Amino acid sequence: MMIALFPNEQKLSSFELAIQIRKFLEDQGVTVVSEDDKAARIGAKPISSIDTSQIQFLISMGGDGTILRLFHRYGHLNAALLGINLGHLGFMADVPAGHIYPSLEELLNGAYVIDHRISLETRGLCAVNDIVIHRAHNYSLIELALYIDGAYVNTFTADGIIIATPNGSTAYSLAAGGPILSPTLDAIVITPVCPHTISNRPIVLTSDHTIEIEYMSPYGPVEVRADGLDSFSLNSQEKISVAKSSRIFKRVNLHRHDYFATLRTKLGWSGKLR
Repeated sequence: MMIALFPNEQKLSSFELAIQIRKFLEDQGVTVVSEDDKAARIGAKPISSIDTSQIQFLISMGGDGTILRLFHRYGHLNAALLGINLGHLGFMADVPAGHIYPSLEELLNGAYVIDHRISLETRGLCAVNDIVIHRAHNYSLIELALYIDGAYVNTFTADGIIIATPNGSTAYSLAAGGPILSPTLDAIVITPVCPHTISNRPIVLTSDHTIEIEYMSPYGPVEVRADGLDSFSLNSQEKISVAKSSRIFKRVNLHRHDYFATLRTKLGWSGKLR
């Protein structure tokens, strides 16, 4: 078995932990690789020296942002991702630091399932969480016209619009008032950001629809950003199309971890059974 291990360079303690994880995995007969600029620091093989098609799992050390960056860089690999949470509010990185080695044992013993989660694409950009159209440097609210499969829906006067996957429904969309979708649903949620009219509400669609957003206001360019990472500008009267991508986000779901328990913990729900 070959596993790629990715410590977070912004968290120096993650390199010390990565060394221990590398030793643990090698003791179990696993070949551990890492990015070339990190491999020597943790004693792993450089990823450039191996056939990347042999990598079965990617282990991310950080938070959800680290996972997103890994998908954008290594999403072309047919490998499932396991997230060790060294951050704070993490829904995808659900292995807490205190459960690392029991979780790795479960991974090696096959006590997991692989979640297949959809992603979105627009103009060559791919997003696991969301594609956001935002007013950027414009001081005023902007007008964004929404079309679904060519049919006009509404023109939103707002700071922007979020088009999110179920995986991304607990990210920016949730903060903007959007619903929580089970992460393996084949669906898309459209959430306006700070709309001027309170009757504007999120819309949930099946993922086979094509969504178009047209920037209507005669202002400066707005920003289109995928997962808060890659971006491009959209000029007045221009339109973008957003649709389900052929790329799949494969995530390791260990038997010991429960999505709804993660929701309760991360969102601070306090309800109790009576």
